[in-house]
Amino acid sequence: MGSHAKHTIILSDLHLTDAEIGRPGRSLWKRYKRPKYFIDQSFRRLLEFAVENVKDQKIELVLNGDIFDFDSVMKLPLHTRSKISWLEKKRGLFPEEEKSRFKMETILSDHPIWVRAIRDFVRAGNDVIFVIGNHDIELHWPLAQKEVLNFLALNEEEELRVKFCEWFYISNEDTTIEHGNQYDDYCVASNPIHPLIRKGRRVQVRLPFGNITSRYMVNGMGLFNPHVESSFLMSLPDYFRFFYRYALRVQPWLPITWLWSATTSFWIALSDGVLPAMRDPLYVERRVEEISKKANASPMMVRTLRELHSHPAIFNPIKIARELWLDRFLLLSLIAFVSFEIFVVTNVIIPISWIWFVLFFFLFIPFLIFYSRDIKSEIIKSMEEALIKAPLIAQITGTNRVVFGHTHREIHTMVDQTEVLNTGTWSPAFKDPECRESFGKKCVVWIKYDDIPEKKREAKLYLWNDPGLEEIPWKK
Repeated sequence: MGSHAKHTIILSDLHLTDAEIGRPGRSLWKRYKRPKYFIDQSFRRLLEFAVENVKDQKIELVLNGDIFDFDSVMKLPLHTRSKISWLEKKRGLFPEEEKSRFKMETILSDHPIWVRAIRDFVRAGNDVIFVIGNHDIELHWPLAQKEVLNFLALNEEEELRVKFCEWFYISNEDTTIEHGNQYDDYCVASNPIHPLIRKGRRVQVRLPFGNITSRYMVNGMGLFNPHVESSFLMSLPDYFRFFYRYALRVQPWLPITWLWSATTSFWIALSDGVLPAMRDPLYVERRVEEISKKANASPMMVRTLRELHSHPAIFNPIKIARELWLDRFLLLSLIAFVSFEIFVVTNVIIPISWIWFVLFFFLFIPFLIFYSRDIKSEIIKSMEEALIKAPLIAQITGTNRVVFGHTHREIHTMVDQTEVLNTGTWSPAFKDPECRESFGKKCVVWIKYDDIPEKKREAKLYLWNDPGLEEIPWKK
């Protein structure tokens, strides 16, 4: 079933996007998007290292999701036939086909070294497989895929060695490769087989909740790094310290920006989530067959894996309100209202100063603090669901190992007799706005035949030291 490869190299979560040139007086604004933090040169050297070390053997490079970050692209076209709304001007283009093509063009134009590295790799006789993740979900559009091929400038024979897979890929009948967002309530694509929805006259790719918040919140809050959860998932005291240290001089109206961005994200997530998927009844079965053929799978595997996916968080409004901190805002508003009512009633009976309103307000604030401390983010817990489901994934696909991405946390372990790996992240992930404290490691999974008589392939997780690979030991 499908082609065989002696060498399979897997990376994920590069998060290539457009370059940020900076703003006068706002040197910390999206600093992580500056060209100085691009991973293109390091990526090119890795591919050159791999080609030099396999002695003319063919390599299958699997780019396992979130290779491109469409959500972070803020550039707008100078000329377009499509109308650009005020929200798009503030937070980036909608996921419509022509606009997704433009974003793909923008990303690749800002990453010529990366493009050249892939082109040279394919021209050397190797294969490249793109597995679609949540941040590059707009790769579902044929025009976006065609734009990648246009930039690679390959001949017809070479183009056949570049493949785009919906959400998973089976390598050599021994390894299932999947980005992993389908097991994350907040980032799951509701229907990866039929990803399109119709909004009025527009046809769009349906965005997962996590992508919606990246676009409509993080794009307007440039001091937070979207590649590190700890940079924006903080406690209430930590948010106050962050505001005093950074936002007060760079984005003093950050609370207002957060409020309307969170409200917009909440509304878009709910309204898009209930829309039916666009599907042609005459094309449904052919669509499943196309996905299975590209993934080296059977149609039954496609349907069965689809049933494993998490239930989208957008069907639980309270859950997403908590992640957006809108519940804290509502509680704060209730405290202010109750404090004002107590002040007004008391003032009617006994004239008192407005200072009493402030005292009443702060009297209730501990309830907000205790509530905020008890509510924990479920995002990290949700992302770990993939590890639990790995053995079942392997059973469905008839493989003995599963490779994920998405969590930005590298790992090599066993789960119920199934080998599970995660390639971490190559993204410009920093814990602080100054981009001094990096997060994650540039890791790669390399699967190749070992020297034992059984001739089975062996997978190892490596840290790319640029140059050289350092094996990361198994986690027991």
